[in-house]
Amino acid sequence: MKPYKNKINKIRSFALALIFIGFVVMYGGIFFKNNPILVLIFMTLGVLCIIGSTVVYAWIGLLSTRAVQVVCPNCHKYTKVLGRVDMCMYCNEPLTLDPTLEGKEFDQSYNKAKKS
Repeated sequence: MKPYKNKINKIRSFALALIFIGFVVMYGGIFFKNNPILVLIFMTLGVLCIIGSTVVYAWIGLLSTRAVQVVCPNCHKYTKVLGRVDMCMYCNEPLTLDPTLEGKEFDQSYNKAKKS
């Protein structure tokens, strides 16, 4: 079973991965330096990955400003909670803002809207 991580940190890690993917794709164009069209395609794809990373960073920055800030009961540091359940950014303590979920086993499916 995959360990849970804080949602904000997951999205930031994805944006960082996009930057590195963009650089690797651009460096991949070096192997085709005899064909300028392929070099242009690789450079364009790499730049698009980096631009996508910038968009993701801006989006998570805006989302982070609206997140509820709480004090973690385990490590006593301020952390941000997105949704009904989330993990502490520092110690991975399960956190919830919903009093009906207190004491229940941590499950990220609590954040999904229930179909009725």
